[in-house]
Amino acid sequence: MREALFIKQNSAKWKQYEAMQTPDPDELAKRFISLTDDLAYAKTFYPQSKTTAYLNGLTARLHQSIYKNKKEKSNRFILFWTQELPLLFKQYEKQLLYAFLFTVVFTLMGIISAKYDNNFVRLILGEGYVNMTNANIAKGDPFGVYKHENEFSMFFTIALNNIFVSFRCFISGVFFSLGTVYMLIRNGLMLGSFEYYFFAKGLGLQSILVIFIHGT
Repeated sequence: MREALFIKQNSAKWKQYEAMQTPDPDELAKRFISLTDDLAYAKTFYPQSKTTAYLNGLTARLHQSIYKNKKEKSNRFILFWTQELPLLFKQYEKQLLYAFLFTVVFTLMGIISAKYDNNFVRLILGEGYVNMTNANIAKGDPFGVYKHENEFSMFFTIALNNIFVSFRCFISGVFFSLGTVYMLIRNGLMLGSFEYYFFAKGLGLQSILVIFIHGT
């Protein structure tokens, strides 16, 4: 599209945004998205033009009007836990329900499989981990695997692993959520077989107290 036509199609909108301010946050967001789209187009096809410079300035001013004088309420922390977070859960309750159901179903499948197939735990957790844990249990230190590092190093190792798992779940969701479902199946089976393994050895409660904290 020629620059003159681009200006003709959008100049009325830009002048309106510049002349008529609005306190409505939805309208501000709509304007900001529209301007950033126009700015991206202008930077791509008319990088050195006055139009691009004008849009850049207009977008920057709108951005400042949204954020520069934003004041947080004194009870912001309380509002987050009592209103914002519950509303967020409500907004995505269907997706959360599906994720919960997938996890529960495949955790139960992991438990049942581990109960009726002696090799299932080794298949899911790995021969090395099971053999090492069996040796630790025999020595009276069933969770010795988590004592190989100091607390500080372990904290960052667990945190990075949780972030990595969350990132993989998020990225895999791009493929029509099939990747995320696969991750839920994989982790559900792992959780079920893992917990059955420890409960069968009389260490279920200890395993929950020691290991479940990793997810938090």
